[in-house]
Amino acid sequence: MAKTESKVFPQNWNDWFEKSGEPPFELLSEEQEAKKKEEEDLNTKYLRLAADFQNYRRRVESEKNEIYAFANEKFALDLLDVVDNFERALLHAQECQDRQFAEGMELIFKQLLDMLAKNNVREIDSLGEPFDPNMHHAVMMEEADEAESGKVTKVLKKGYTLNERVIRPAMVAVAQ
Repeated sequence: MAKTESKVFPQNWNDWFEKSGEPPFELLSEEQEAKKKEEEDLNTKYLRLAADFQNYRRRVESEKNEIYAFANEKFALDLLDVVDNFERALLHAQECQDRQFAEGMELIFKQLLDMLAKNNVREIDSLGEPFDPNMHHAVMMEEADEAESGKVTKVLKKGYTLNERVIRPAMVAVAQ
């Protein structure tokens, strides 16, 4: 019987792979595993990059909101000096001979305070409150029989907040 080569299964597999140009099954699975691992690595890198970008977008949005919320801080601080001077002038409004002028000044002052309140600039209530170094700047200690130790007894200069953040602490006297 003559030895013939089977068309379905070759006698020598290595010869068949060399002739066909295809790698053996073992090498094929190693290449597939390498490609699969490479795809997983790329997918992992993509997911990390997407998460980093999402975190970046949130951080930028948060910073932008903070910039909008406190953009007027310097302007408000400058305006508070005008408010202080207005208050000092209105303390002497009773001495003014022109009563209509004094009333007009009081109305303008009220309008100024309303405008500040509309823009979230609020006065810090300090008198009689416990001293808080985040809200108050103690400039003196004094003996006070009617107040407990550590309580604010006098407000020498009013403090203000902008959007719940202190922009100017109140200058106060504190009971010993």
